[in-house]
Amino acid sequence: MDAVPPDDQIGGGTAPAHLCGHDLHTTIGIGVAESLARGRRRLSGRVMFVFQPAEETLSGAAAMFADGVFATIRPSEIHALHCFAMPVGRFVTTAGFGLPGRDRGVAVTGSDEEAAAVAAALNGLSTVARPATPADLERLVNDVLTPHGPLERFVFVQARAADSQVQVTFRCWPEERYRDVRESIRALAPTVVFPSDPFPAMVTPEREGHALQRFLNALPAYGSIPFSGEDFALFLNEMPGTYTFLGVRRPGAPIETSYPHFATFDPDERAIGHGVRAMTSWLTHRAAMTGITR
Repeated sequence: MDAVPPDDQIGGGTAPAHLCGHDLHTTIGIGVAESLARGRRRLSGRVMFVFQPAEETLSGAAAMFADGVFATIRPSEIHALHCFAMPVGRFVTTAGFGLPGRDRGVAVTGSDEEAAAVAAALNGLSTVARPATPADLERLVNDVLTPHGPLERFVFVQARAADSQVQVTFRCWPEERYRDVRESIRALAPTVVFPSDPFPAMVTPEREGHALQRFLNALPAYGSIPFSGEDFALFLNEMPGTYTFLGVRRPGAPIETSYPHFATFDPDERAIGHGVRAMTSWLTHRAAMTGITR
């Protein structure tokens, strides 16, 4: 599921490749289902499994809702995890944080030169830069775990000029900043049009997030990652739940081997066992408390 296309790979080749860990996520989900099925007599309530495609294009969750994914069973909670560049077996929970949404706009200019100037000015609104080196990746992971750090509040803009137009995509945190960022963009590009409302940020509710942090003895996140989106946000907008990062970095391995979308992505497959055990225990615990969960 969800192999990364060539254009989204960092230093990759010309073919889609599993460079984000979705094959691990699917394996973990099946492993948790098998574990719970073996212990079903000790399980209170029911656990429903959903396998979500097209997460990064922000289209999979909406398609599942349109298909009536919860028409028969309506869960009381929903839980997910995703690979991350932490030591294998470590977990990072995201109470009050998660991943940013996304907004888009199009501006028309008088010439290609003017479009290029506008795009450069819009890119100047960014307060963070995409990681370019292993040191940048190490800093990014550290910033996610730093209280009141640089990822507690940010703007990340990508503006491209072509044929006298500027295509601008941006993410910000916290989500309430979208209105202010739009106003800043309008000041630099008065003709800009925003065709739709921003896609919502994915935010883990604090109560459930803190409960999972205590349960797993996990590290807490104190910021959001500016360069990633996740339409699991639509699920969390419908019901409480959690979204957790699972460490997949091999001992002594360079960080780019465990950071999604890099061509060198080579996760430690021992993370599968850690994920299965953790989520099996967590879902058993939550099912006993709520009756029906995911």
